[in-house]
Amino acid sequence: MTPEDLDRIEAVKQLKYRYWRACDGKDPKGFRNCFIRSGARIDYGPLGTFDDAEPMAEIFEQVALHRVDGEYVIFDMHHGLHPDITLTSDTTATGRWTLKFRQVSLLDRTETVMTGEYDDEYIVEDGEWKMSASTLTERWSIQRPLGDDARVRVGTFTTPDD
Repeated sequence: MTPEDLDRIEAVKQLKYRYWRACDGKDPKGFRNCFIRSGARIDYGPLGTFDDAEPMAEIFEQVALHRVDGEYVIFDMHHGLHPDITLTSDTTATGRWTLKFRQVSLLDRTETVMTGEYDDEYIVEDGEWKMSASTLTERWSIQRPLGDDARVRVGTFTTPDD
């Protein structure tokens, strides 16, 4: 493997990390910018299957930025593990990732823990790596109520609408 190949693999990893940071940071623009301009194939199971990133970005924005009495009510944590990136050319690649996901919903006072596998395709568009396809296959999940004694402390989010 050449140093250029290692740089390409690292660039793909950085793209996926930016994607998860955008998810957890309530950043719809950052989320959308991780995908190609048009035609991305996305299959996120219960969240839906799309032939472009725009509808998924709209769902993300509705969920991530949902507020009640001016306060956010959905909090996500995405951790990606075990990257397996394969370069298929100088400008294309595939990748597999294990996801550890946790969500706290103050709407229904639940916590969800889930693990799954991402299968992605990447392409260079305008000199930057972008996702052209992403499929998430859930392996298992647990949803449980937050007890009456659970206290949720919320930090700071900087979002486009702030």
